[in-house]
Amino acid sequence: MTLTVFLAVMLAAALHAGWNAAIKTGLSKQTSMFLLSVGHALIGLAIVPFFPLPPAQVWPWLLASGLIHMAYQLFLAYAYEQGDLSRVYPIARGAAPLIVLVVGLVALAEPLSGAEIAGILVLGGGIALMARGVFRNGESRRLLPFALGAACATAGYTLADGLGARVWGEPLAYVSWLMVLSAIFYTPAAMALKGRAVLRADGRGWAVGMAAAAASFLAYAIAVWAMTRAPIPLVGALRETSILFAVLLGWMVFGERMDRAKIVAAGVIVAGVAITRL
Repeated sequence: MTLTVFLAVMLAAALHAGWNAAIKTGLSKQTSMFLLSVGHALIGLAIVPFFPLPPAQVWPWLLASGLIHMAYQLFLAYAYEQGDLSRVYPIARGAAPLIVLVVGLVALAEPLSGAEIAGILVLGGGIALMARGVFRNGESRRLLPFALGAACATAGYTLADGLGARVWGEPLAYVSWLMVLSAIFYTPAAMALKGRAVLRADGRGWAVGMAAAAASFLAYAIAVWAMTRAPIPLVGALRETSILFAVLLGWMVFGERMDRAKIVAAGVIVAGVAITRL
C-alpha cells in the first residue's frame, strides 16, 4: 500500500466517524438514516450521467451490495437506539476486518505480508477491548445483535464492492450507482418497520442529513477507490481506525465516558495501524 492510498483511507475513516456521529444526533435514528440515504441517492444521480451504464457483469455486485447496505443501515440505526457512539461503533466496525481477512485469504488469495496480517489481528484485538465496556459498565446488551449484524454487513459489502469496482474499473461510478440502489432498497424497508413517520424531518434534520450524506459518500468513494489499488482486507482493516475518531467524538461531542479501558484499546488500535505500515 502506497502512502497516498494510506492517507486517503485515513481521511475516509475520519469522514465515516463523522457521519455516524451525525446519525446519533436529534431525530430518530431510522429517520436520520433515511435522510442519509436520500442524500446518497441525490449525489449518485448527479454523477451517473457522466459515466456509461454499468456493464452486465457489474450489476450482480451492485444489486447484492445494495441489499447488504440496506441491512447495514437498518442494523446500525437500531444499534444506535440502544447504545453510545463509542460503544456501538467499535462493535459494529470491529468484527468486520477479521471476517474480511479470513474470506480474503481463503477465497480471494489476496497478497498480504506477515506484518500486514499481524497488524490486522492486533487491530482486531484493540477493537475487541474497546467493546468490552458493554459488559463491564452495565450498558444495554440489546445493542449487541444489531451491532454484530452491522459488522457482518460491513464485511459483506466490503468484499462485494471491492470486487465489483475492480470488475468495472470505475470506482466513482460504481459507488454512485450503489448509493442510488441502496436508497431504493432502504426506504421501503424502513417504512415497513417504522411507518411513514420515518419520512418526517424538519429543516435542521435535512441539513444534517445532507451533510452526513456528503461525508459518507466521499468516505466510501475513497475506500472503494483504495480497494482497487491495495489488498481489500488491508483497506478494510485500516478503515476501522475510524473507531479512534468515533471515540473522540463520543467523548467531546456527546459527553460519553472516557475511561482507562478505552484509552488502552485506542492505543492497541493505533499499534495495529502502525504494524500494517511496516
